[in-house]
Amino acid sequence: MIIARTAVELRAALDSKTGSIGFVPTMGALHIGHRTLIEKARVENDVVVVSIFVNPTQFLAGEDLSKYPRREEADFKICQLSGVDILFYPEVDAMYGNDEVSIKAPDIRGYILEGAVRPGHFDGVLSVVIKLLNITRATRAYFGKKDAQQLALITQMVENFFMCVEIIAVDTVRESDGLALSSRNVYLSASERIEALKLSASLKRATHLVMQGVRASNEIQRVMFEILQPLDVEYVAIVNRRFESISEVVIGDTIVLVAARVGTTRLIDNVWM
Repeated sequence: MIIARTAVELRAALDSKTGSIGFVPTMGALHIGHRTLIEKARVENDVVVVSIFVNPTQFLAGEDLSKYPRREEADFKICQLSGVDILFYPEVDAMYGNDEVSIKAPDIRGYILEGAVRPGHFDGVLSVVIKLLNITRATRAYFGKKDAQQLALITQMVENFFMCVEIIAVDTVRESDGLALSSRNVYLSASERIEALKLSASLKRATHLVMQGVRASNEIQRVMFEILQPLDVEYVAIVNRRFESISEVVIGDTIVLVAARVGTTRLIDNVWM
């Protein structure tokens, strides 16, 4: 496995390879969810590139940038065992300069739900993703469905800027008890982890209601809020794939999303219907 620390080093490593490039962008603290993305990229491409970069521009003031989990040695080992060809591990000054051209999230879809709670977050996400996609020259890039709004906005950016990369959505990976895998799960105490299961439980109940014929969004949201108590719930939303609010679930074009704080840890989860 080649480790590149700058765009120049990465390009040189890529120049020594041939064929399609599968790219998995991460912020490190790799878990089984990341390995699932890497394994899919490995199956579908000739070359697999993984980036590990804790992107400062997507963190708001007071968020967990300084304490975001970093496990360099373990992450490198996971990449090696997963068959990664090139690991891109840049420092901040290798990715950002002074007085840069800015990328802005769309005015509506970028500032609802996650964007409303974390204004400016998606500006930072899109800024780093467009850099990474250009640096890696990816044929395909792999993102988890757990970050559904991020996935939708990256897909839109690729379409709006006529970029030659295919965005691949990969299903959320869960623990055996239903908790969606997240690097931030390490923040949870034993008791908080039990409470965190209310997120997936509320989504499971929403799925059952839809299977039983319930389609009204407000009824599904009401039941979900009951299950989520007494968590600090930031939102329970039901939208279509374009992230427009809908009054009724439409099978094949609906995402049910939830965000809540468990102790001091903020968690998100969703289910695609």
